Amino acid sequence: MKDDLEFDMEMAREYDKGIRRALPTYDALFRMVQSFLRANVEDSANVLVIGAGGGNEIVTFGTANPTWTFSGVDPSEAMLEVALQKAKNEGIEERVSIHIGTIEEIEFNETFDAATCLLVLHFVETIEEKLSLLKTVRERLKPGSPFVLVSMFGDQSHPEFDERMNLWKSIWLDLTDLTQEDVEAMEESVRELSFIPASQIEELLQQAGFERVTQFFSTTLFGGWIAHSKK
Repeated sequence: MKDDLEFDMEMAREYDKGIRRALPTYDALFRMVQSFLRANVEDSANVLVIGAGGGNEIVTFGTANPTWTFSGVDPSEAMLEVALQKAKNEGIEERVSIHIGTIEEIEFNETFDAATCLLVLHFVETIEEKLSLLKTVRERLKPGSPFVLVSMFGDQSHPEFDERMNLWKSIWLDLTDLTQEDVEAMEESVRELSFIPASQIEELLQQAGFERVTQFFSTTLFGGWIAHSKK
């Protein structure tokens, strides 16, 4: 198990490097998310983290907010082990519980004060599945609770999307030793993800039972929204 965990930790480190290239404002995004949550929860908040594998949300918010507790959900057992190990390294594991599976599969005996779903929705294939995820998050939240959603977004048939994709590829070429062929191959893979326009993401949030839906963030292919569960 030790060797497996070391391998998974190395995978997580590579992910951490890659996401900061794919999303150049990754760390600034986390600061904004934390500020929003702090402004809208009590000191003893219990936060639901969708897609918690790797542990970045739990460690970032947990170390800076010592009275918060976290329930992390992810279908990847290996990545959740990484998240838990990171929490142990920071001495916050007693405030963290992890749950293997999707949010729809897991039963909780409590409702939460806040939730985040960062960089998950574009991996959910259909509109129906996306709406199901968002509805389930809403059901897990106390009325009026803050929610943050960050996802790749856009209409791939629109020229505006191509311009943002070109910028995304240029950043990879500037920040890495990848060749043009490498980056073109990455584009092919990215275009297979489930992109939907920003307006449709906002509609899904409203249909799921969220209000005060506001886009607060946009960098290349990524967008972020804040919202509150309806009272």
